[in-house]
Amino acid sequence: MTHPDDAANPPIDASALRDDLAALVRIPSVAFPGFPEAPVAEAADLTVALLESAGVTGVERIPVPGAPPAIFADVPGPEGAPTVLLYAHYDVQPAGPDDAWTTPAFTPDVREGRMYGRGTADDKSGIALHVAALRALRVDGLPVRVKVLIEGEEETGNGTLSKLVAADPERFRADAFVIADSSNVAPGVPTLTTSLRGLAVVDVTVETLEAPVHSGVGGGPAPDALLALARIIASLHDDEGNPAVEGLVATPWTGAAIEPDAFRAEAGLLEGVELIGSGPIADQLYTRPSITVIGLDAPAVDVAANALIPSARARVSVRLAPSQDPAAAAQAVIAHVLDVAPWGVQLRLSEGPSAPGALLASEGPMADAALRALESGYAAPAVRIGSGGAIPLCADLSQIYPDASFVLWGPGDPKSRIHAGNESVALRDLERAAAAEVAFLRALG
Repeated sequence: MTHPDDAANPPIDASALRDDLAALVRIPSVAFPGFPEAPVAEAADLTVALLESAGVTGVERIPVPGAPPAIFADVPGPEGAPTVLLYAHYDVQPAGPDDAWTTPAFTPDVREGRMYGRGTADDKSGIALHVAALRALRVDGLPVRVKVLIEGEEETGNGTLSKLVAADPERFRADAFVIADSSNVAPGVPTLTTSLRGLAVVDVTVETLEAPVHSGVGGGPAPDALLALARIIASLHDDEGNPAVEGLVATPWTGAAIEPDAFRAEAGLLEGVELIGSGPIADQLYTRPSITVIGLDAPAVDVAANALIPSARARVSVRLAPSQDPAAAAQAVIAHVLDVAPWGVQLRLSEGPSAPGALLASEGPMADAALRALESGYAAPAVRIGSGGAIPLCADLSQIYPDASFVLWGPGDPKSRIHAGNESVALRDLERAAAAEVAFLRALG
């Protein structure tokens, strides 16, 4: 099978592409503390081997203090040709509960044209498509100078790679950065991502008692920490479900719209459950803040004692408009919690991991070339969208290289369920994405 239909571009080896992705997915390369380090090192080794199989020479493992190595290569191109850096990451999220998966998370399984397994979409598909594109172009005849940068701790949010790049900007400098860590708006619809929301996290701990108190003895006048925390959490939204924290920025979205019924289906809302918030869905997802409580420390129901809870903690995750400063957003949440906390409860508030958003070029020669390449690879009209998720590296690179262009795309789609059970990628779209990358590199050359 060859793609795209445009005969000017070399074919993608679909069989090798599928085999490469399956080999990567079999490795449980979770880089979070507490997980085995050996699989992460194995994934780094395989990434090197795959690049070398595509003809890339001089592949380096760059030591990253306190983190897995970054994989780097610099492949010369014709004199005067632009430089393009291809990025992806070989680490993945933890698998999560076994019962969330139809087949084991690290056993790649193909069903109805999709490969299932942790990392199939986020982001081992990015490595596989870069390798496939380089293999198709034959490295000794590249139309541009190509740099490859594959990191091993993106999911941890530590941002170590950004510091590495900032410390040696000339080494990683490029005219265009191709970030293969995004998704299409729908299967078969080629998509260029032009904005990213940021992220701020605040941990809220409420303390009310020195120790648990029997509910029959203290229930009534003595405040329960979990109940106080619940009141704080409830105050974060208005009655319609919009964020109620002053100081969070919202901007309008001017790109493609999202139909509510389509979003309901993609998000898997249960029957009768209403959408929350006001305004267009795309605005809510791409350029407005959202607030979610992603963790709660309190006694589990099955082991709960009949007692007032002295301490409870919640992790509040805030997605931010692309232009909002994460530190300012975290302080806005902290100020809100301090203002609404009931009954004089004692509070401990701390900022967690954060990430800036980014506004990426959606117009101009590079964006036009990327859109044409997507349409060539997928044989379908391309669209521009924003992303509700944060990719801190994009924002960091855009500050380090303000004159560079950024192309953010990937083969995933709303069915990919990244970070959840049954993560998957459509193999046909993975081939199309690799073909689009070939077309893009050739167009720049």
